[in-house]
Formats: sequence, C-alpha cells, structure tokens
Amino acid sequence: MVALFRRSLVIVIALGWMALSGGKGCAWAQSGPPPVSQAGPETAGPKPDEAERPLPDIPALMHSVEVNQKASEAIEKDYMYRSVQTHEETDGHGGVKKTETMEYDIFWVNGVRVHRLTKKNGKELSADEQKKESEQIDKQVAKAKERRAKADEKGTETDPGGHEVVTVSRLLELGSFTNARRVQLNGRDTIAVDFVGDPKAKTKNRFEEVIRDLAGTAWVDEKDKVLVKVQGHFVNSFKVGAGMVANIQKGTNFEGEWRKINDEVWLPSMFDGRGAARVLVLFHFNGSLRAVDSDYRKFKATSTILPGMSTVEPEPQ
Repeated sequence: MVALFRRSLVIVIALGWMALSGGKGCAWAQSGPPPVSQAGPETAGPKPDEAERPLPDIPALMHSVEVNQKASEAIEKDYMYRSVQTHEETDGHGGVKKTETMEYDIFWVNGVRVHRLTKKNGKELSADEQKKESEQIDKQVAKAKERRAKADEKGTETDPGGHEVVTVSRLLELGSFTNARRVQLNGRDTIAVDFVGDPKAKTKNRFEEVIRDLAGTAWVDEKDKVLVKVQGHFVNSFKVGAGMVANIQKGTNFEGEWRKINDEVWLPSMFDGRGAARVLVLFHFNGSLRAVDSDYRKFKATSTILPGMSTVEPEPQ
C-alpha cells in the first residue's frame, strides 16, 4: 500500500509515483496531527545573504520537477533498496489492536518498479511463499507491460506501471500551488509550496476527484528541482459508489521524504500516514503506518539480483 500511496502523492504534488494500482502495500492511517519527520533539521526562510534572491515562478518550477522526475526514473532503475513497513491497526478508541511488520526489496524489472516481500513480522518467507511472491511479481510486470502497450496504441502518456499520469498542467486546473518560500531542509535550499484542490474544478475521473480533495505542502530541491518532501491531508471524506467501492476518511494525513543517493538520484527514505480507508477488497486500513527505506544498492542490469528470479535484461535504448 505504501507504494500506491506514494505514487499518488508525487503525482498530486507534480510528478509520478494511489490510483489504486501496481505495487504492494499502501499507506492509510487514524485521523490526528500530521506525522513528525525524522529525516533531519528544517530551517524556515532563506540564508541572510540570499534574502534578496527572487523566488522561482511556481508553474515553471513544477513543470521542471515533472521533467526531472522522468529523467530520475531512468537512473533509479539501476538501484534496489529495502523498505520496512510497520502497520498499527487501531480500535474505535484509538488503542492498538494489531501490529504487523513487512519487509520488502524494491527494484525494477523490465521497466516496472516491483516490491518483493522478504519477511513477515521478522520471519523469512517459506519456500512456498517465495515461489508465490515471484509468481505475483511476474503477473504484475506482465500487466504493467500490457497496460503500457494499450496506452501507446491510444497515444496516452503513462507512468512505468502503465497508469495514466496527471500532468502538472492538469494539476493547475484541479487546484493551485501558492505561498512559495525558500526553506533549508537537511542543509539544502528547497522551495516549499502549498497545494489546495479546487472543490469546483471539473474532473475527468475518480483519481482527479481525489486530487481535488487534497491539501498539503511540497518541498522542491532548488538545485536539482525534484520533490524531496511532501505533507498533506484529505480535506473531505472521499467516497466512490456510496462508500462501497472506496471510502477515505476526512483528515487522513501523510508525510513522505526522499534522499539523494550517490549524488545522482533521489530515492524514498520514509513515509508516515494516519487515517482510515477502504477500497473494495484490496485493502481495509484504520490506524497508522510507517515505512523506513534503507540499504540502497546499485546493480548491473545484466546480473541476477535475487534467488529464484530470472536475469534482468538491459532496457532497449
């Protein structure tokens, strides 16, 4: 669920990682105060000698982020990393009634980002579970390639998973980016901008309706012009099919951060979520979730990266 939710956050704030699609895990978690970041110090406002430096034009900045995110994905395909995700399910009084920890290896196969489950609550998967996991990944990659092929026939732009993307131009029609300010985050200059969906905006699909009900803040690295942090919440409860298809509670909030690896690519570093959501039989979550990403490794595209999986061939140029 974390992967799905991260994807929508990035799209919402201007690039490309919940259209309720590809990947595993998702982050829905009980209404409450926004989660507190553990990634590093943040200092509001510019350095004294930069006080007069003009801020960039917001639409132009977000268009640059969109372009750079696509370029970053090409480098990201050479990396794999570990994600430890801890779910805490709460009861009606806010007490924790169930805790579950899942550990994933995240990497790319044939141009598709996949999540391979390696441990459940600290225990390695059995041989049978490993086999099922590999089969699921094969199906996921095949479906993504099929979606991309169909989209190509229609001339529709998609993300690596084959899902239609929401461009920055479209985002600016669904809401607005305002209040740009320069902020120091982890020792780097970032431009923080606020996003608020327009409740009167005309939408073309259910996912755009989700975007219209979001409000939050994005931090863009000023030098690299990529997304490095997001915070947000749902302004209203969101239902599809009178809540039978999907039901997201008002106040569900999230925070995500990325870090620069090997001075060449920004990869996820953490995600926090609090709230409640249900989508068909895909997931039903009420509580909190924290994902911590680490152990970033670069590998050659022609090497076998995991036992029991076929060799990953280079992407055609």
